[in-house]
Amino acid sequence: MTRSNTPTRVGLIGFGAIGRSVVDAWSTTPVRGHTLAALLVRDHQRDEALRAVPPGVAVCTDIASFLAADLQLAVEVAGHGAVISHGERLLAASVDLALISVGSLADDGFRERLAQAATQGGSRLLLPIGAIAGLDGLLALRRAGLSSVKYTSTKPPASWKDTPADGPFDLDALTERTVIFSGTAADAARLYPKNANLAAVVALAGLGLQKTVVELVADPAATGNSGLIEAAGPSSTLTVKVAGASAASNPKTSQITGMSVLAALDNRGSAIAFI
Repeated sequence: MTRSNTPTRVGLIGFGAIGRSVVDAWSTTPVRGHTLAALLVRDHQRDEALRAVPPGVAVCTDIASFLAADLQLAVEVAGHGAVISHGERLLAASVDLALISVGSLADDGFRERLAQAATQGGSRLLLPIGAIAGLDGLLALRRAGLSSVKYTSTKPPASWKDTPADGPFDLDALTERTVIFSGTAADAARLYPKNANLAAVVALAGLGLQKTVVELVADPAATGNSGLIEAAGPSSTLTVKVAGASAASNPKTSQITGMSVLAALDNRGSAIAFI
């Protein structure tokens, strides 16, 4: 199989905290084997996006213009609504789709529709690692036979504002580590769509959304966000923890998330790649 020397044309969906970080970093350090061709933004973000992107990048406010940019890969960093609105159309149009909002796949019917659209278009739905690590080990354990997977997400109380925990728990008054949710990955993704995307990634790489245990924790002593995977199989166990600062403009998101998208693309474009 020969590798094409033509860069993959990439479209970025979203211009929030993660989208801005991706555009800024891409402008500073180009991604191997890829070129940023288009950006899909909301109407009110258009002028700011035009100032941020390099010359030649199309800034679009509708999906038809975005698709007209002759894309091979779209990267979503805009939230569940963008996946629901555009996912099937992109995949059916033969555009690979990389998701940050993996929690949108918690709906079995929607996930199946995306899979059907990808089959129809000869495209793929890609799930970047995001701000977690250890999925390679988790996938290996799954092949060997997983018996349990637990994912724990710990964030400062402010990160859980405007979620179902805000009310039942007095987030401003917490003085100790508090579990605000314990249940399945499916319920975590449904109830906490902006906070539990990584829980869905771990679940899809392991035992599935219904059999993966998730704990969401508010900890006033936390200085950033952390994710812990604990998995066990018949002959091996896996324990992986990643901790880092939250994004300044969005405490629900880790700063590393945007960089992980670029790292995944850079790896795809390298002559020596990690798989």
